[in-house]
Amino acid sequence: MIELLTADTPNGKKISIMLEEIKFDYKVTKININKNEQFKPEFKKLSPFSKIPVIIDHDKKISMFESGAILIYLGEKSGKFYDNDQRTIINQWLMGQMGYVGPMLGQHHQFHHYNPGKSEFGEKRYFKISERIYKELDERLSKSRFLAGMKYTIADIATFPWIARHEWHDIGLKNFANLTRWYQEISEREAVQKGYDLLNKGDQVPKV
Repeated sequence: MIELLTADTPNGKKISIMLEEIKFDYKVTKININKNEQFKPEFKKLSPFSKIPVIIDHDKKISMFESGAILIYLGEKSGKFYDNDQRTIINQWLMGQMGYVGPMLGQHHQFHHYNPGKSEFGEKRYFKISERIYKELDERLSKSRFLAGMKYTIADIATFPWIARHEWHDIGLKNFANLTRWYQEISEREAVQKGYDLLNKGDQVPKV
């Protein structure tokens, strides 16, 4: 059984969506990042950078931190969404999400959504970067059904929850036809809908 220690964030939703997709038994242990529970010594032992999510594979008695590494682990363990012959390109799009898409959209959230008016420079900078991310993803998806090719993979699972916050971004997802097509197709997956509602609060995937 997999225990998922997380908050209700895009990085957390990556893992709950993956666990639903591969149909593994799991339970969620909520980490309240608003109360700094991620900095408690017992959590820091599992996650040295005090970041969520973390999983504990109780069957193998191991824990893992970093959402990208967790997706790779679950892909290897399940044999799903991480095909051997496609791993080179899957890894590139997964690392692109981890190092670029997520961090830059996250900064856009901080300046544009959570703290508007505090830094004109920050708001303009991360809006432009986020808009560029939309354009770059749209360009890729004009040539490919999914990010790493014709198959749905952990690269898509990693990226989707960040684009699901498109209402926060104010960029206009519907203006990007290929990204919208990709987003809507993934939104219709039952496992995605279940995994998106990470804490069973009735959360639904945002519409375009």
